[in-house]
Amino acid sequence: MATPSKKNKKNKPTKQYGVAELKTLGKELLSSAEKINNLPILLTYVSPSSPPQHVLESLLSLHSYFLPLLPQLPSSTATASDGDGDQSEFIYLTWIRSKFDEFLKSLIDVLVSDKSDETLKEVVLDTLMEFVKVANGGAFHSSLYNRVLSSIIHISTGPAEFLIDLLTSKYFKYIDVRYFTFISLEKLTRNLEGKDVSDDKTASADGTDESQSCSNIESVIRNMYYTISHVPPPEKSDDTSDFEMWSVSDVDADDKQLKSKKRNNNVLSAARLAKKMKLKFTKAWIAYLRLPLPLDVYKEVLVNLHQAVFPHLSNPIMLCDFLTRSYDVGGVVSVMALNSLFVLMMDHGLEYPNFYEKLYALLVPSIFMAKHRARFFELLDSCLKSNLLPAYLAASFAKKLSRLLLSVPPSGGLVITALVHNILRRHPSVNCLVHREDINEDSDHKTDEVNASNLDNAQTGATACQKSGIDHFNIEESDPMKSGAMSKYGASLVNVILWRDATWLTPDNENLWAGLNMT
Repeated sequence: MATPSKKNKKNKPTKQYGVAELKTLGKELLSSAEKINNLPILLTYVSPSSPPQHVLESLLSLHSYFLPLLPQLPSSTATASDGDGDQSEFIYLTWIRSKFDEFLKSLIDVLVSDKSDETLKEVVLDTLMEFVKVANGGAFHSSLYNRVLSSIIHISTGPAEFLIDLLTSKYFKYIDVRYFTFISLEKLTRNLEGKDVSDDKTASADGTDESQSCSNIESVIRNMYYTISHVPPPEKSDDTSDFEMWSVSDVDADDKQLKSKKRNNNVLSAARLAKKMKLKFTKAWIAYLRLPLPLDVYKEVLVNLHQAVFPHLSNPIMLCDFLTRSYDVGGVVSVMALNSLFVLMMDHGLEYPNFYEKLYALLVPSIFMAKHRARFFELLDSCLKSNLLPAYLAASFAKKLSRLLLSVPPSGGLVITALVHNILRRHPSVNCLVHREDINEDSDHKTDEVNASNLDNAQTGATACQKSGIDHFNIEESDPMKSGAMSKYGASLVNVILWRDATWLTPDNENLWAGLNMT
């Protein structure tokens, strides 16, 4: 048996080889075991710094050489005591194994290098996925696939979308690839969480600049989202033959019964993966949503969550913490979280006591210029449909929307008119807001307040209430119960609308939110 020469211990060629010479070296390696020293030479050309033609020629030869030897190679952690046969044979195969591991590392380096062209990257990815398929005795090589996917996601020298798109178009159709993709993403997320905490402690101790680290983490999070959003969700199918497996090895036996038995085992394996797929999908998404998402990714997640993720989760209510935190952020993030939160409340029985207070706080002039305002107003109308909605809530929303008429564009005024009309039609108890008669201060017959709590509010106290014609509704109050919307001394909605038509008000008018004097 030929043994590797010590002259090539450092795996550095003594001269530069051309493409034709590399092809000759590859043919010699494949045809004769005595040419084993060609192996380290070919390995040196599988490098990001080598010309693409040299990399490709070396790759093809090495792939053809290693592929039939994989079943014979010991594991990377095997020791001499594990070998049952000739020790020299074990040492030789262990050396071959080390070269195979070196080959895999070089392939991954070429795959993620910004110096490699797209054609070469596609060939390298196909080669790595071939080893994922066959390098583990026909079973899916999950550890190798995890290395490949992790390297793609951690690309920092350029965009990773091209490689992820290749995985999507070629390999995500296989159920085992999708299954182990979700597992790998969950592991990567947990590792990233631990690394983030470790980096924070190091930075606080050493006082080093974290800008580069934060930039790298953001890049990884973006790549992870691009990956997880492109993996097809779990499928519902009673026919197990619909599930394609990437790691199913070819059956070489001639016995038809053996073929049938192996085929049935593969089908059962695919069926088991399909049953566990929803759980892995759920774990991957929940782990990912715990990361500090960049704002643009955060918004995109919130927009697509109720359609792309909810239907495929084992229990959508598990995302309630993420959505309630998002809803509490305020601004456009709250608007985008409203959709998914509303789905959880309506379809999955989520109870969120402060929901209407947060919704009330979102009614500001800027909401009428927001990107997703159409969906927001649609949800707002749906949230105010319930007949069980307290009168003070319906009145507060109607009053605040009417006040917003004074500052929003004409298109927003049309939306407000429709919303207020729907509130009055669905909640007859607040129809008193449409028109109020003037109240005599000295009258002995004063009607009771609809909402007694509003009288206790400092903004609508006894002294203020004695001034007839002043609207005591406080638009700055964040609590609808204390806004004074149901105060009998407040201005009617008709007066508010007439006030808009009769005056030229700007958002800078200091009397805009202070109250309307109708005397």
